[in-house]
Amino acid sequence: MAKRKMSEEQRQAAIERLALAREKRLKENPPQYKNISPKVLAIPDDGFMSMKKVRQWIKTQKDIASTSEKASRRHGIDTKIKYQERAKALNARGYIRWLNNYLESGIFAGDFIGEYEEIPITRRIVAGPREGCKIKGGTIIE
Repeated sequence: MAKRKMSEEQRQAAIERLALAREKRLKENPPQYKNISPKVLAIPDDGFMSMKKVRQWIKTQKDIASTSEKASRRHGIDTKIKYQERAKALNARGYIRWLNNYLESGIFAGDFIGEYEEIPITRRIVAGPREGCKIKGGTIIE
């Protein structure tokens, strides 16, 4: 069966009809986000670690990973560039796993953050050692 030809007016009418149907469906049945942590959902869209931004970061890293994997296949059998591109792709895939884990649990385990992993994370200690311990030179002495 041949594809039906639509005039420009019919095409515009169909676009408007579909847009209205999408809006109606979104109002009647909003997304549930059951797989996203409530901590992450509580962050506004313009927040630093919001769901919207993290999903954009995941999209960017997937693009980097696929580009690097293609580049590693394009180079010869044992070249330095091939291994560099492979390492870059594996690093991007690992970062995607961390970001997906953050969306599900609300806890980020990596050391760098951002769209291109450019911002280092500083950790802070919120609890001291157990009672009765002395700290000398960074080690705990009983």
